[in-house]
Amino acid sequence: MSDHSDIALIAGSGAFPFEIAHALKDARQKPFIICLRGFVGRDEALHEFDHAFADMLDPQKILSLLRERKIKRVILGGGVSRPGPMALLSIYSFFRNREELRRIVSGGDDRILRGVIRLIEDNGFSVVGIDEAAPQLLAPEGLIGSVAETKTAASDIVTALEFLRKISPYDVGQGVVIAEGRVLAIEGPEGTDAMLERVRLMQKNRRVILENKCAILVKAPKQGQDHRVDLPAIGPRTIKFANEAGLGGIAITANEVIILLRSRTVQAADRAGLFLKGVPRL
Repeated sequence: MSDHSDIALIAGSGAFPFEIAHALKDARQKPFIICLRGFVGRDEALHEFDHAFADMLDPQKILSLLRERKIKRVILGGGVSRPGPMALLSIYSFFRNREELRRIVSGGDDRILRGVIRLIEDNGFSVVGIDEAAPQLLAPEGLIGSVAETKTAASDIVTALEFLRKISPYDVGQGVVIAEGRVLAIEGPEGTDAMLERVRLMQKNRRVILENKCAILVKAPKQGQDHRVDLPAIGPRTIKFANEAGLGGIAITANEVIILLRSRTVQAADRAGLFLKGVPRL
């Protein structure tokens, strides 16, 4: 069987797009990579793959590249900065329904990402998620490292997941820090690392006092979130910030949260004495 496939990866910044690409390659589904200019550098790893560069604000070029390579399936991976309203209008000028366009431009990131999917699929391509194309990149269920979970972790995980479910309709973040039943921080647009830094500063300023590393980070997708885009993720940086914040561990929903650079992440958690666990969604 040929290792070239009908799948394309639209790549933003970070290491994750290359993890996706290598996972697909190992499964003999070598992808064509469209690198978003300004987010992906001319990395040596790109030489392993058929690739091209395109501007995020030039959907016509992106769609043309997909058609030229006879692509059928598309994966979105990596980080991008949210464009300004006028830039978004140029992207979505393909939409005929102006009321729908107004809702997309004025909405949160979830609505914008759904608009991207709609644009791609309206032009004859299927957008697929990591859970379908490369499920090995998602967290398994159970303890992932060698550190046992803390005494209060089980009840805190349930409380945190219930809390995340309740705030899902408000398009807030995908993570919380909780300690013995008390929610200390909610992830906002600034991301997980910044939330963990807030927890560290709260302890430094004696706003909270955490004994015996009782606080934990819990991450899960929002209820009803489209798993094809913006799944939550953890990686080595998450471990670093969690350790500096004095946390005792991290719980993530199994088969729904990405573990970036898995071996490095698990090793870092073990060294820091943080438990790492995949848990079922409530």
